[in-house]
Amino acid sequence: MKATPQGWPRISSALFYDDASAAIDWLARAFGFEVRMRVDGEDGQVKHAELVFGEGLIMLGSGGGDPLRRSPRALGGANTQSLCVVVDDADAHCARARAAGAKIVMEPTTKDYGADYWVDRTYEAEDLEGHRWWFMQRVRDGAPR
Repeated sequence: MKATPQGWPRISSALFYDDASAAIDWLARAFGFEVRMRVDGEDGQVKHAELVFGEGLIMLGSGGGDPLRRSPRALGGANTQSLCVVVDDADAHCARARAAGAKIVMEPTTKDYGADYWVDRTYEAEDLEGHRWWFMQRVRDGAPR
């Protein structure tokens, strides 16, 4: 494969929010994202934003009434994807998210997938509009194959 464009991971995801401006502020406070770019339209709606977490990147914007780009809030909580983010300390990250008002769907739990695999400490959270997030801390790498 060819190298990706400077500053871009091989894959990223885009999320849509009813209030993308509030979501940007909240994602920074609760989950530790940093705003790399933000483009607001003349109507005050966020047309495009890029948030980074380490080398990870998400894009987001306002759904703007497009029936194919909607927040889970507008869909009765339905999610079609769940994002996974690797963190250094799942317990500390969970405490930060909880303090910022994240709904903790699954408390931090250690999962051992066996000697040939790995051990993770993970938790699941729901953001202010219902997007589901998994945060994972690798506790032990698996045996080399």
